[in-house]
Amino acid sequence: MTYPSPHLSRRQLLAASAAVVVAFSAASCTQQESPTPGPTAGGHRPAASDPWRPVAHLTAGKNWLNDPNGLVYHDGTYHAFYQYNPRGNSWGNMSWGHSTSKDLVNWEEQPVAMEASDDEEIFSGCIVMDSHNASGLGSASNPPMVALYTSAYGKNGALPQGAQAQSVAFSLDGGATWQKYHGNPVLNLAPTNNNFRDPKVTWYEPGRYWVMTTVVADAQVVKLFKSTDLLRWEFLSDFSGAGAQGGLWEVPELVQMDVEDSTAKKWVMILSINPGGIAGGSGMQYFVGEFDGTRFTAENAAAPDAPLNESQWLDHGADYYAANSISGAPGDKPVLLGWMGNWDYAQDVPTTPWRGSMAIPRELTLVRGQKRLELRSAIAAAARDTLEGSGEVKRKDLTLGSSLQDLGGDFTARSQLIELTMDLTSAREAGLVLRRSSDGKAGLRVSFTKETNTVRVDRSEAGTSNFSAKFSPYHEAVLPSSANDGTVQLTILLDASSVEVFAAGGAAVITETFFPEWDNTGSSAFSVEGDTGFTVTSRTL
Repeated sequence: MTYPSPHLSRRQLLAASAAVVVAFSAASCTQQESPTPGPTAGGHRPAASDPWRPVAHLTAGKNWLNDPNGLVYHDGTYHAFYQYNPRGNSWGNMSWGHSTSKDLVNWEEQPVAMEASDDEEIFSGCIVMDSHNASGLGSASNPPMVALYTSAYGKNGALPQGAQAQSVAFSLDGGATWQKYHGNPVLNLAPTNNNFRDPKVTWYEPGRYWVMTTVVADAQVVKLFKSTDLLRWEFLSDFSGAGAQGGLWEVPELVQMDVEDSTAKKWVMILSINPGGIAGGSGMQYFVGEFDGTRFTAENAAAPDAPLNESQWLDHGADYYAANSISGAPGDKPVLLGWMGNWDYAQDVPTTPWRGSMAIPRELTLVRGQKRLELRSAIAAAARDTLEGSGEVKRKDLTLGSSLQDLGGDFTARSQLIELTMDLTSAREAGLVLRRSSDGKAGLRVSFTKETNTVRVDRSEAGTSNFSAKFSPYHEAVLPSSANDGTVQLTILLDASSVEVFAAGGAAVITETFFPEWDNTGSSAFSVEGDTGFTVTSRTL
């Protein structure tokens, strides 16, 4: 969970060996006040009066939304909880909103799950199914969903105002209603800290216990704990001193993954940083290594003082943050949902009555790169199946020599899934212009430069941008050198106010928001200083 600006956080650097105080009570639980119903998101589509509302991405019917929390798959339904302001269209009154989906594309908004009070705001956290009722909060016949979340205390809270600690809530009706555990908080630091947050829980099978990752955000420290019942937590170790350090560390997660085409397994630490990301402002880095049940050790990680491009990044765009995995999701790959925003300007984007949306869920694969193990990203299988079933495939094959050509009416949808293959036989650069104006002056430019093996998304002329001086104009990623033969394949998910570009089999992803004029619907292909062959397919969403 991030504050609107890291400067609002009190910097209190903690020693890595900070003592842990565990608050635990086996007392009875109290029923939370009835949540305020939220608007129904189903049926909302972009219109001239609401031109930037997404078709294929989770957003609220109205009001502010940011970090996803409590992501869980249960009984055939995906549940996404998230930071939500039920009282306005800017950050504040942090509560847990709730939406559900069968396919990770079409979402139905549910009533607010846990609402902020003067005593406590409900910051980021996670949900797991306590299938064996280890917590004792349910029963063998009706095991509970257990949420671990950060309590951000206000006046008259259980801890001093401004303090943050980890608390528990549970649901016995599939996530529809929630009760707070009477013994909250279940995990606190000594001394009490104002930036101790973002619990995420992973099951560690060799030890038969849960492992929680949290952060002391302004000290750039991930703290690990263990528990057998989700209520009593024992300190394990700290992880720090690696990778990008230029801002708050947030929303950590430790996940075990298979190495592709191998019997090996590795652990991956996923971590958000704000500011200090590769594209400026918010970003997400990761570390690959070993976890022995107590300590995570990163391998081949960038040093804290290394250039940003030596760290490993989940996304090279400006708008991908706080992603974490869906607990219990089908398949053998982690499925992540992330917030499509950047704290440099998120509170200023010109959308109303809603503000904030999630990126398309993506699945991760761990592969051997040229120098170290690397993550590859792809649209999650469930979402991809839905998107690919959304409409007729339109295809165009063409060759251009130092020119630009309109792709025609089959490629004018405001929201579409595009597969693009380009063969730059002699061209220096080639790409597409999407959401192009009729006079050609405006458009979102997605391009590949052969000499530098670089994919770029340029939103400088794509639409409204005067709401913030920090709305950066373009972002780019260098692809693996093995792909440098002049041919590149891009998967482009274009929605009403966003684009996600998956390049070279997910070796790099660039996620950007942009805010085009409603009438700008053209699409064109271009080739610079030479010939390029194009194959373009599109499905309207």
